[in-house]
Amino acid sequence: MNFKHEILGAPLELKKTHDFCFSKEPRLTVVFIHGIASDSQTFNNALKYLEGTKSLEDVRFVTFDLLGSGKSYESDELNYDYRDQISALHNSILKLKSETPLVIVGHSMGTLIATKYADTFKKTVKKLILISPPVYRPEDLATAAFMAEMATFKKIVAAKDKKYINNKAFDAEVDKIILNKYNYGRLLNLKTPATLVYSEADEIIAPFNIKRVVKENSKYLTAIATIGTHRVARDKYSKIPALLEEVLNA
Repeated sequence: MNFKHEILGAPLELKKTHDFCFSKEPRLTVVFIHGIASDSQTFNNALKYLEGTKSLEDVRFVTFDLLGSGKSYESDELNYDYRDQISALHNSILKLKSETPLVIVGHSMGTLIATKYADTFKKTVKKLILISPPVYRPEDLATAAFMAEMATFKKIVAAKDKKYINNKAFDAEVDKIILNKYNYGRLLNLKTPATLVYSEADEIIAPFNIKRVVKENSKYLTAIATIGTHRVARDKYSKIPALLEEVLNA
């Protein structure tokens, strides 16, 4: 099933930027999805660490750039919403022609796309590993204080990189994905096993909401609290091998 864009008339795909397995016969495929105002290079250090881990020699590691990011396709005809990103991700995963179980690792906004994907294509994803997930409840989104913080976030990102000023992809990802009022409920009702790896000191993600949703959906959600910041640093990616080994040994 290939999803075509109504206007472009062709299947949307993401740019694959990395595809490696030490073994010629992988037993597991891991796809990485980066966050907003970023690209797949987010996972460079993590990949070096994981691909150097002997117990993961049978794991295939794949990274993509999301639409409008890095080397992936961008167009004024795209909405850069869940539908576009999920369609492109699904077509790209199908193109891998993998016959192994699938694990998706997301970072920040990438965790929302990963969760939406697993919820859309039920039983397709074996496990989710969600690094620094921005978990906001609908009532959070309704407060003036929260929206002021998001406006500040947008200004900070644009100040660091001018390309995000009046950038359609960036603006749409904030408004249609990060601020989507259904994100919390989707995680609350998720039936794909997921581990949320986050830092208690990360002010971007609302750690108290992570504790709440994990408690409310304890059958499928677990959490690992680390030190550090929002980034995909060693405190986060060092937790991944044990999680993948659980899948391999299941």
